[in-house]
Amino acid sequence: MKRILITNDDGFESAGLHALARALRPLGHVTIVAPSSEKSACGHSLTLTRPLRFISLEDDFFKLDDGTPTDCIYLSLNALFEGSNKPDLIVSGINKGSNLGEDITYSGTASAAMEGALHGIPSIAISQVYVGGPQNIELTHGYDLAEKTVHDLAKKILEGTFPLSERRFLNINIPPLTPDECKGYKITRAGYRMYGNDAHLHRNPRGEEYYWLGVHTLEWRKSEKKDCDLSAIEAGYVSITPIQLDMTAHDELETLNHWIEHG
Repeated sequence: MKRILITNDDGFESAGLHALARALRPLGHVTIVAPSSEKSACGHSLTLTRPLRFISLEDDFFKLDDGTPTDCIYLSLNALFEGSNKPDLIVSGINKGSNLGEDITYSGTASAAMEGALHGIPSIAISQVYVGGPQNIELTHGYDLAEKTVHDLAKKILEGTFPLSERRFLNINIPPLTPDECKGYKITRAGYRMYGNDAHLHRNPRGEEYYWLGVHTLEWRKSEKKDCDLSAIEAGYVSITPIQLDMTAHDELETLNHWIEHG
């Protein structure tokens, strides 16, 4: 039986995590290891300054006490999948909210898939785009399209081959549509997100100031080709983006070398 490891940066109680498990269980043995609390936008962080503890909730379902999604994958591969008994597939999600464009540099969802890719395991990050508040996912759209997508793609991987070379993973974003409304899949590049500063200043009852960070709108630099992940979502397609961990700006190497030597 195929072995599948899943996590979710929204925490072990996330509806998206349980939808993911439901979608993948027909394909193999699913092990769930997720943070004990929400860890959105924690990036590819490991916990190095305190101990971590697996807490068993059910058979093959653990929460990692105050761990990050990367911790969940890293420790699972060391403690639960020892030796050659590694998972056949790692899936992170279904995230509540998009991970489009440069969002992947912030994303705990994408970072769990990065960790899988570092260990040579086929890995997927999958996120559900929503319109309005995050509660809109459960109340209006559900995870039906995301479940169908991840089931179909995981089946294709487990019964065939992973389409990417080493240290690369699939970043999938699901439009806020039903399966009948979706136009299909589009292979995309990561878009150029437009970011602002959405920090809100408040005061507590003692008059002390604090800031609460908000959520940015989905604005991006548009191109004539309309080939990026954000354009695909806008057009009603599932976006599938191959992501590589090598962040070297290869086209700048010669320019930088010339700058060092000649100023």
